[in-house]
Amino acid sequence: MFSHIMLGANDIEESKKFYDAILGVLGYKPGVIDPKGRCFYYERSGIFSLSKPIDGEAASCGNGSTIGFRADSPELADKWHEAGLANGGTAIEDPPGVREGGGQKLYLAYLRDPSGNKVCALHLMT
Repeated sequence: MFSHIMLGANDIEESKKFYDAILGVLGYKPGVIDPKGRCFYYERSGIFSLSKPIDGEAASCGNGSTIGFRADSPELADKWHEAGLANGGTAIEDPPGVREGGGQKLYLAYLRDPSGNKVCALHLMT
């Protein structure tokens, strides 16, 4: 459905360290910095990227917005959460764990990245 997601970041190197850690746990390669100073994570399924806002203002999180990353197991979601905390992320909401919604059980772990963006690891339990 999506070709790419780009998040604003105030410090690309700090954010790259955070995303390299959490995405690395999920099996993705480190981000690549382009000549304009943006960071890209290229995958066949889409592109995730980080950029300083082009208007020159500070990056800010979208109130009510969350970017979710698929985790293949609850254990992987926990490792994702731990890697994020160790690399500049902030724990938010409830601790990682099972939540029910829409008739499904989900294992969720939430963090704020160094620029305040809300991110989540999600494992759909069967």
